Amino acid sequence: MPELDELADELYAVPPEEFVAARTAARDRARAAGDKELAKAVAALPKPTTAAWVCNLLSRRRPDEVGQLILLGELLRQAQVDLSADQLRALGRQRNQVVAALARQARAVAHGEGHDVSSAVAEQVEGTLRAAMADPDAGQALLAGRLTTALTYSGLGPVDLSGAVATPVRAGRTAPAGSGVAEPATTVRPPSPAHAADGQQDAEECRREAEERRRQEEDRRREEERRRRELEQARRDAEEAAGVARDAAAAAEDAEQQLVAATDRRDELQEQAARLAEELRRLERRAGEAVTAVGHAEHRRDAAVRRAETAAAIRDRAAARVEQLAAGAD
Repeated sequence: MPELDELADELYAVPPEEFVAARTAARDRARAAGDKELAKAVAALPKPTTAAWVCNLLSRRRPDEVGQLILLGELLRQAQVDLSADQLRALGRQRNQVVAALARQARAVAHGEGHDVSSAVAEQVEGTLRAAMADPDAGQALLAGRLTTALTYSGLGPVDLSGAVATPVRAGRTAPAGSGVAEPATTVRPPSPAHAADGQQDAEECRREAEERRRQEEDRRREEERRRRELEQARRDAEEAAGVARDAAAAAEDAEQQLVAATDRRDELQEQAARLAEELRRLERRAGEAVTAVGHAEHRRDAAVRRAETAAAIRDRAAARVEQLAAGAD
């Protein structure tokens, strides 16, 4: 599945803490494209250990040095038959130097990606480098950049690669995708020990060319990282603005509901006030009428009092006349 190889190259280049999210996104893309088999295969890709990720990163950032490591391993295997004991010891020292140097580079590139490598992880990285020197298949697996676990070599037989590589390594593959190094059509074979001096000169030239490619790759990677950070920041800003807009829309809707409720309450109170005002005017009219009636009643009372007083005076005079006439008769 070439598509799986391409996706694996992408996935095993991301930091371990981002692997699961990246794998899920790749699986979802495959599902959306209707490729269920690819989606299932992507979902089954295991998350790499920290040591495996550091080795994969080294293969991407330092592919030429890793290639020289594998070449040296081939020379060492031939040296067991072709070289003298002194030459064998010299190659052994060179092997230790190359492994130590590459392990330091692995720690450096990991640090550049924001990950500090512990001593335990560094030991696993060195073990993987030694295994890659001891077994050409292990070397190809390291160079492919899709390790899921660190490699180990017991000193006898081939390196056990079962479960250590995410996808099978194609024959002739010498650099992972994105490393900046092209993949030759066939596997590069190392030179014979008789041409070791020429090989060292070629290796020095390759190192200089690789250093220039590395600088260009680092510049490109930094630019991509800057753009990625800008994009992430822009997305965060957009999400934050969308959240503010949602909150503002919700607040506006709530305010609209409150306005409708307040308007209804105002209209209700205005109607009630109008009714009360009409009732007040009616009561005021009745009160005015009552005041008028009181005035009329007071006038009638005063007139009645005056008439009663006049009648009493007449009565008193009449009684006095009666008593006077009665006394004269006697």
